[in-house]
Amino acid sequence: MVKAVIFDLDGLLIDSEVISYQLYQELLEKYGYSFTIEDYTQNYSGKTELGNMESLVNNYHLPVSVQEGLDYTLSREKEYFIKGVSLKPGARELLGYLKTNKYKIALASSSTKARALYVLIKHGIEGYFDEMVFGTEVEKGKPNPDIFLKACEKVKVVPENCLVLEDSEAGIQASYSAGIPVICVPDMKKPTFKFQAMTEMILPSLLEVIPYLDKKAVKI
Repeated sequence: MVKAVIFDLDGLLIDSEVISYQLYQELLEKYGYSFTIEDYTQNYSGKTELGNMESLVNNYHLPVSVQEGLDYTLSREKEYFIKGVSLKPGARELLGYLKTNKYKIALASSSTKARALYVLIKHGIEGYFDEMVFGTEVEKGKPNPDIFLKACEKVKVVPENCLVLEDSEAGIQASYSAGIPVICVPDMKKPTFKFQAMTEMILPSLLEVIPYLDKKAVKI
């Protein structure tokens, strides 16, 4: 029985993954490196800003510190966010459905709290969430299961009675490792067969989660 639904943020609730890709691309191009969408989706999607910047600085031997890289990308990201970041299709409808039907609702994001709340408040949806967990609250980020297990603890629902909604392979792996059923709504990349096998299903939009939950409720 699904009693709680746990949302990822970037690429799942908000259309921000493409912004993150563009920011990393801008940074690397300053130092003569190319950076493809494939590079981003394979190695950086769904992971923390700090972990990603450490990887970029080390893998590309950038002549900047991790903090300098973070300062650059976070400053540029604010410019994008001020212009506006869209909610993903079906997000508001699904949140409304879950609240009406008394599901517990949690956010489990690799993002920082301030960044996540800025976007949620901007769209007026922060009040839907009963609990939130951010990357800084756990020792190991996705693809480790820590953040989702922490979300289960906060909503006081056992993992098997939760449902995770994710877009990235790192998030799918994290949920699977936590023993929580996961539905993938792909963003920039459809997961490979290895990760598809870890999911309950792949859906084209968040709106399609509603009939899935309706069917689960009928079977109970």
